[in-house]
Amino acid sequence: MTKVTIPALHDKKRRGEKIFGVVAWDTHMAAIADGVGADIVSVGDTVGKNLWGRDTMFEITMDEMVIVTRAVRRGVKNALVSADFPYGPLQEGVDAAVRAGIRLVKEAGIDLLKLDGAAEYPEAVTALARAGIPVWAQFGLTPQTALAMGIPYENQAKAGSGVVSGMADRMIAEAKMLEKAGAVLLDFTNSGPEVGPRVVEAVKIPVIGGFGGGPWLDGRVRLAQAAVGYDAALVGQEAKGYANVAQVMHDALAECAADVRAARQIKGQPGRT
Repeated sequence: MTKVTIPALHDKKRRGEKIFGVVAWDTHMAAIADGVGADIVSVGDTVGKNLWGRDTMFEITMDEMVIVTRAVRRGVKNALVSADFPYGPLQEGVDAAVRAGIRLVKEAGIDLLKLDGAAEYPEAVTALARAGIPVWAQFGLTPQTALAMGIPYENQAKAGSGVVSGMADRMIAEAKMLEKAGAVLLDFTNSGPEVGPRVVEAVKIPVIGGFGGGPWLDGRVRLAQAAVGYDAALVGQEAKGYANVAQVMHDALAECAADVRAARQIKGQPGRT
């Protein structure tokens, strides 16, 4: 495997090859994703809610994003490492966004900066690009745009192509605007199979999707925990992704507990407790 570059991802789009991204929050998960050939390992700002059990994604701080991203960086050799801004720097203005972006480059070693809701802040995309920080810009059916269309947030994943198709002109315009502003990649949220292909064709840069995406885009991003079933709620349930790691961990720890209680030697890697 060779080091992934942004021009290489642009070449993939031109050749019709799909781009694969993984959201990871620790060194080992990042190393596994890198080992299977992920193009991007993304550090999402939802780590506080989805991994640490906080109530909302807005509680994550910049200091915490630096710590988590540095951990992921240590596990990656070839993929591009991307990190989200926590809520705050983008909303505080262009200068704050550039300072925060520089911090993630210098302290966390990112290759890409992912901006959620970037369509509302094209001037920040341009300023970051001028500062030499590659931007992965998110747009699409966000909580704010859904509200404007009369779609409850909890129904976004079920909205389907009918709703999104009514926003086609707006989505194409936003994609072109972000490309012109200097973004090197786009993240189209809830693209839908009708508008998604139209946006892909409208811009030269890759259009990748996570939530609400599909094979009609230039690539997909998947949360590692969701793919492997790392969720305590899945214990005793059928796998909803590609595996049920939660069940495997439950069974292994139960067996370990039984060995301890029966005064048997425990299994595991030597030198680790």
